[in-house]
Parts: sequence; structure tokens; C-alpha cells
Amino acid sequence: MNITSLEGLVFGVDDVGACNEFLANMGLEAVERSGGGGRFFAEDGTWISTRPRMDESLPAPLETGSMLRETVYGAADADTIEAVAKEMARDREVTRHADGSIGFYDDLGFALRICLSTRKPLEVPAEVMLNVPNSTQSRGLNVTGVTPGAPAAQPRTLSHVVYFVPDVAAAEAFYTERLGFRCTDRFTDVGPFLRPAGMADHHALFLIQSPPHIKGIEHFAFHMASPSQVLAAGTQMVKRGFQSFWGPGRHHFGSNWFWYFNCPMGCHAEFDADMDQHDDHWVPRATAMGAEASQAYLFQFREKWAPGGPPPNARPAS
Repeated sequence: MNITSLEGLVFGVDDVGACNEFLANMGLEAVERSGGGGRFFAEDGTWISTRPRMDESLPAPLETGSMLRETVYGAADADTIEAVAKEMARDREVTRHADGSIGFYDDLGFALRICLSTRKPLEVPAEVMLNVPNSTQSRGLNVTGVTPGAPAAQPRTLSHVVYFVPDVAAAEAFYTERLGFRCTDRFTDVGPFLRPAGMADHHALFLIQSPPHIKGIEHFAFHMASPSQVLAAGTQMVKRGFQSFWGPGRHHFGSNWFWYFNCPMGCHAEFDADMDQHDDHWVPRATAMGAEASQAYLFQFREKWAPGGPPPNARPAS
């Protein structure tokens, strides 16, 4: 199955206004934004859509009430869509849509849609971050690493989604055996990181074993251009009053830098950068979950400080 991308996520939410405000503050472009919902795009055309929870056009919700209503993957061509439709029709209903996409439910009840990928190639040059001693790949003379007044950090592309699932073995079997996803790494007591066969990113989907009553989305993530862009975007979110949940830091599996925030869509939202890429020669790693396995290092946000003032970790006198 030549599924190449994670294209978009559709949410049915309790507070459309708050969700739209959150996504706009993440730096996504609002193509649609009203009390009836919103559609917000990253630079490459991947997206998040919000609708009121009771919108009858949405796919049926999970029995747990998770606000995620549909996950949309991109295919390389119409032949791939037809191959998926044929495979799914063996044991479940497949809905065909006017745009040529197909919809169905996975074995755990998550609504999926497969469409032709509309991701746009990005012409924006990658950030050259470092001046490394004796390296020809350094930023160079008279090129500053920090430019005051630089444009605000913007998400480049939808990166991945994470599900809580009560039967991680069944969920993994569906995505690997029926849709051709590949396992890249695994937390042995939690679940696998999975990538579609046509995508090189370390993962587009991560599955977390959970009790049945919390089945749903744990978080979604957007790729930023660089670790410094993760820090810039996260700092902007904190300054605007959004609550940091985890980070900034850097993961072991995937190597991606991260910063997570509490999100009004009933989950967390992540900025990430510099994720590993793999092909079918990669041998998946496996380890037990734990703080050391989860992140290589973790930082904590603090207000800015300047030399001459009290140390940034000083406590006021009692």
C-alpha cells in the first residue's frame, strides 16, 4: 500500500471558538474560521479541521467520546486508493466520497479516510543552525544565528498522531497487515511506532496500550523547521497563556525535539523537529518505557533573565 502521508485530522469539539483560537496561535493558517468550525493549514497543505461535536456530517464518534472523529492519510495515486478499498471491502463497509477518497473504520473503531495526497513540496531552505569548528557545513562568516524581527515560527507539516488503544496488538496488526505500515521502534510494554510504507518519517502513528475507557487521541504533532523553531513556537504559546504540558526536550525514539501543550480538543498538541527517517532496511529497536527511554533530555521553560539580576532559579526571601 503506497500510503505516503498523514494529511489531516478532523475533530468534533465542545468549544469551537477555543479550539480555533488554539490552532491559530500554533501558527497555522486559518482558511476557514467561524462558530461552525475551522480549517487550519500548515505550510505544505496538511491540516486540522474543527466542527461542533454534534455536527451530523462527522463520522460516528468513538464510544469513549474522544473528540477525534477522523484521521486522513494521503495516497500516492488512485491505484493505491483502489487497493485499500478492495482490501477493506473484504470485511467492512467502505464509503466512497465525491472527491475520490474512501472512508472506513479500523478494527478499534477509529474513522479513517484515504485520499490523494495534496502535500506541497516546500521551497523554503532548511535552517543552517550551527557554526561547528573546522566544518565546511557551518553557517558561515557574518551570518547571524538569531535575527531580531524574524517571521514567527510556522508549522511546516502535520507530523504524527498518537492513539490510546485498549488492544494494541489488534491495532498494530490492522495497520501493518491491512494497510502496509512498518514498525520502526517499540516500547515493549506500551506499543509500536508506525510509518506508512510510502513515508520515511520515523512515525506517523504511535499506539499506546490503555484501559478501554480512555480509547482515543493522546496527541497530534506538527513538524517545525528546526529545534530553534520549536523553542520559538513554544515560547510564543506560553507568552499567550497556553499551558505547557511536557518539554522542551528531545526524544530517544525518532530523535525529534518536542514541546507539548494542553489543547482544548481533549488531547495534547506537539511541536516537533528533526525527526529520524528510515527505509525498509531499518531494524526496529525495542525497550521498556521509562523516563530515560522516553527522552534523551528534558528542559523546563522559565521567564527570560539578564546577568546582573537575581539568578533565574532564586526564590524570593520569606
